[in-house]
Amino acid sequence: MEAKIAIQGIIGSFHHQVAQEYYGQQVVVDECMSFEELVDSLLSGKSTQAVMAIENSIAGPIIPNYALIDKNKLHIIGEHYLSIHQNLMALRGQKIEDITEVYSHPMALLQCMDFLKKYPHIKLVEDKDTAETARRIQEKQLTGIAAIASKTAAEMYDLEILAPEIQTIKNNMTRFVIIQKENSFVSEEEINRASLKFELDHKRGSLAAVLNVMSDCKMNLTKIQSLPKIETPWKYSFFVDVTFEKYEDYAKAKSLLEIMAEYFKVLGEYTNTKPSLI
Repeated sequence: MEAKIAIQGIIGSFHHQVAQEYYGQQVVVDECMSFEELVDSLLSGKSTQAVMAIENSIAGPIIPNYALIDKNKLHIIGEHYLSIHQNLMALRGQKIEDITEVYSHPMALLQCMDFLKKYPHIKLVEDKDTAETARRIQEKQLTGIAAIASKTAAEMYDLEILAPEIQTIKNNMTRFVIIQKENSFVSEEEINRASLKFELDHKRGSLAAVLNVMSDCKMNLTKIQSLPKIETPWKYSFFVDVTFEKYEDYAKAKSLLEIMAEYFKVLGEYTNTKPSLI
């Protein structure tokens, strides 16, 4: 059976672009309209691996996706960074003044908010996917409706770009993770990044003690995010990403955190591919 990669969105989406860059142009994808559907594709065996957006340099982390990975016992086995270029597009022959509504994924809307504020007459509508919105405008010949999506989507679905590069910050990057049901066996020499989850006793200094251990073990904390435990009021889970030069330093930190934390879990150990410019 041919390997299939689950993506959030359809062909022409940013997830599809990442899949092509990571696996090759001929990658076979399973188009999923939500991240929950993407996870189901993996769990059911419909796909072997999945591409999942995890954080954006403008809009920040997508915390529910960390929770999805954790809850469904999935493993992060790699990462990929994509420079995101957002464009306003509609059926040919229209102008921005003709547009009354803009549809796109919530993250895309957030990334373009400074531009969109210039046009208060335009209603913003959250949708499931950038490329799917572009396709729908073309299929249903929707006038007065625009999408925010990639240049590839505009070309694929024959829409006219009314305003190019409308993201608030031009150096707009999204980090995607590669996930699968089983953990991968990457050699220790290749591992220099890890995604972790831990829970701490609710007492003064507990988080500071953990951060000190990471610092002492030469960990570079690239992200830390708390998420409330719904079943336990005022209790939080912490999701962190760390990078390091020597696996031995990381192994030492991990062994200490396993003792210090009430709960500790490795979501993934993999190779850091963060571009040097960000």
